[in-house]
Amino acid sequence: MAPPTKKKSGLISHGIAAQNRRARFNYAIKETIEAGVVLKGPEVKSLRHGRATLTEAWAGEREGELFLFNCYIPEYQGGVLSRFEPRAPRKLLVKAKQRDQLLGAIGRDGMTLVPLDIHFNERGMAKVQLGLGAGKNKADKRATVAARDWQRDKARLMRDRG
Repeated sequence: MAPPTKKKSGLISHGIAAQNRRARFNYAIKETIEAGVVLKGPEVKSLRHGRATLTEAWAGEREGELFLFNCYIPEYQGGVLSRFEPRAPRKLLVKAKQRDQLLGAIGRDGMTLVPLDIHFNERGMAKVQLGLGAGKNKADKRATVAARDWQRDKARLMRDRG
């Protein structure tokens, strides 16, 4: 994905607007899916300022559709009259076949849909990248930390050697 490009006003035209950095640490992600998200105008404006938070967000089923729950998008402070609920459930847009596969994997395999990031594509449309994964236990998390530390030390050694 292209790095985020900001206009002079500080708005994100395309790139990552919000990211859940703990998701890959807490979950073993097997597959990633890009989904559209239904937003109101002020929500998009707030996202373009990069103010959303995904740390406690999750995706799931409601009435046969996929929704993004507990994603915090603060109210836009630009003098807009229309207000919205910052943690309201937001509908995710995926094809019916893909939705059925995801809902089946969640129910059957005990997997979880975790939002990894919210980004704007090249056309300026807001998209959510979802990860289908299983939760890690404490030993898996320790192994992840050890592997990350070893990669950092290895890079430092190689850099010092020349």
